[in-house]
Amino acid sequence: MTAAKSESFSRYDTADYLENEEDIMTYLDAVMEEGGDDPAYIAHALGVVARARNMSQLARDTGMSREGLYKALSEDGNPSFATIVKVARALGLRLGFRPVA
Repeated sequence: MTAAKSESFSRYDTADYLENEEDIMTYLDAVMEEGGDDPAYIAHALGVVARARNMSQLARDTGMSREGLYKALSEDGNPSFATIVKVARALGLRLGFRPVA
């Protein structure tokens, strides 16, 4: 009788796959295409990008605490528009608007 092998799985995190600027822009474009009407979805996506980059550096760049950023940019977060703009700018991103096709 052989012992059954136990498998362990780590939690999937999109941030692990955002390795360069092209990956990040492709991800954010997909987010805007799928959930552009949902501010929480967009905030969460910025949180994913922040984790992929460096949350500690982002906290320094925005003047916010890491804990505050994690909370604001979580799936349950509800950041102000000012926070979204501040985070986007600190990530080197610019918010823009385009006509709906």
